[in-house]
Amino acid sequence: MARRGEWTGESLAAGVRSGDKRALARAITLVENSDPLAYQLVRDLYPETGRAYTVGITGPPGVGKSTLIASLIRHVRAAGRTVGVISVDPSSPFSKGALLGDRIRLSDHFLDPDVFIRSMGTRGHLGGLAETTLQAMLILDASGKDVLFVETVGAGQSEVEVIGIADTIVLVLMPGSGDSVQALKAGIMEIPDVIAINKMDHPAAKTMLNEVRSVLSLDRERSWRPPIVLTEAARDENIAELWEKVEQHRAHLESEGLLEERRRKNLAGEVFAVASGRAKSHLEQAVEGDPELRRVLDAVQARELDPLTAVREILQKVFHVDGEDRS
Repeated sequence: MARRGEWTGESLAAGVRSGDKRALARAITLVENSDPLAYQLVRDLYPETGRAYTVGITGPPGVGKSTLIASLIRHVRAAGRTVGVISVDPSSPFSKGALLGDRIRLSDHFLDPDVFIRSMGTRGHLGGLAETTLQAMLILDASGKDVLFVETVGAGQSEVEVIGIADTIVLVLMPGSGDSVQALKAGIMEIPDVIAINKMDHPAAKTMLNEVRSVLSLDRERSWRPPIVLTEAARDENIAELWEKVEQHRAHLESEGLLEERRRKNLAGEVFAVASGRAKSHLEQAVEGDPELRRVLDAVQARELDPLTAVREILQKVFHVDGEDRS
């Protein structure tokens, strides 16, 4: 196998297909750096994707998402399935600063040749976080991983786009974090497919369970009712039950013919999300580098020109479209 720095597009694609950890690490680094070789690689591998089942794990910082994923990996590996993990949560122990207990729990997984874990930097990428994460997931999918976990904070637009790629979304909450239930009530968090209330020994666990149940009862239109599972990830408690709910959701999607539909919708959404990110970046650079367009923006800021007229002028100049709102 090629050593670092000696990869060609062909050897890298072969390394990814065989699940070689160094090839996967190199491929994802190329993606993060927006290297031209990454585009060629993803294009070559794309026909071999669509086989992995993707589970999004989202929730506020500090609720134990990483510990939960570590437990789920152990459960899934015991069934003989291979696993890939992409973490885009800057507070995650997968990224940095793992507590000793987390390090011990994760060390087995890092050494396992059939588990690949990668933290995506949340720094500004050329094409945006959603784009780099999607490409990294496609690479792991093409490497033959059976299950992919994507971990996000579930707060900003980028995280919502990232989690939108998943087949099943698991929202992790923790008793005593009332903000999470408020966010669920406000519809800020898209209603997930499965909910885990971690730290089930907490005195407020049952109260939270009832609160979440009452929020979910308001949505009667969905054919799938998100189940709620009380877990204690640090002790692997109810992890099998949680995974069973994920499997039930998958079976529901497949039996209703919704899995393919969901994936098609997610991929279309990704194309638009990435295109929007690129268009925005292009617009900002164009305005910055064009004194005439800069003057248009200055005129808006000075309240001499209204924003919609400015939009029309900028779009005409940059994209040669009239910028009319036809909604």
